[in-house]
Amino acid sequence: MRIRATVAAVSGALALSAFVAPSAQAAPVAPLADPGFPLKDAQQGDTKITKFVVNGGKDLVVGTTAKKKFTIAVTATDPKGVAGSGGLLWHGEKLNERYLDGMLTPVDDEKCVHANATTATCTVTITVNPKASLENNGLGNHLAGGGWKLLAAAGGKDDDYVVKTTLKPGINLKRAAKLTVNASPEPVKKGRTITVSGALTRANWDTKKYAGYTKQSVRLQFKKKGASAFTTVKTVKSDSKGNLKTTVKASVDGTFRFVFAGTSTTPAVTSAGDAIDVR
Repeated sequence: MRIRATVAAVSGALALSAFVAPSAQAAPVAPLADPGFPLKDAQQGDTKITKFVVNGGKDLVVGTTAKKKFTIAVTATDPKGVAGSGGLLWHGEKLNERYLDGMLTPVDDEKCVHANATTATCTVTITVNPKASLENNGLGNHLAGGGWKLLAAAGGKDDDYVVKTTLKPGINLKRAAKLTVNASPEPVKKGRTITVSGALTRANWDTKKYAGYTKQSVRLQFKKKGASAFTTVKTVKSDSKGNLKTTVKASVDGTFRFVFAGTSTTPAVTSAGDAIDVR
């Protein structure tokens, strides 16, 4: 899926130019603010990026309505001092209009903490809005997973700079998931059949609704009344609509739940428990 990426890409580049140079006339602005594209790795002088952390190193999980904020922290060094640093995430084969299909850019200035005269960590905040268009920090289903790349830039007080366009952020963007369970009948006689049903759904960023996550393995677990831990009873696969259904024999009072381990595009999720009364 392609998007009209020019506006988002240029605005992101212009935003990053502020991190790289304190002056609009400074040379480091050019590699980022140039709307010609593609953006490329660039180096002038001895500014170095030594560390970067996206969303605290944790996967970012987004649903269908609520906005999600995450941070990009870029640590840089320069013998003359660090003027600023920052970053953005992009998705696609290449960082140009033809191959770019998603971009998440900061809108606020970076906040910097100077460890000493030569080292600083600057943090930018990005808001993901699942209701927005792709050009405005929105998401589509094709953007789920670990295909994102980090563009990071840093500038020294002496107008040195560095731009890295294809860093690996180390996280996945995931479609939020929901999991339900229901055990019936209640109460049930010992030895009779219990039907345990539920549904595994996840956020559809294209339709802005939740839909069934099909053909996924989900564990049915049981915890005997008075016990401290759940034990896996069997593994069930979700059907073509994300529904789950299986049967077990009633033996003792306890609680059933479903557990989904997650995938590269969808987080792990555990249902609430449903207690069963065996008589």
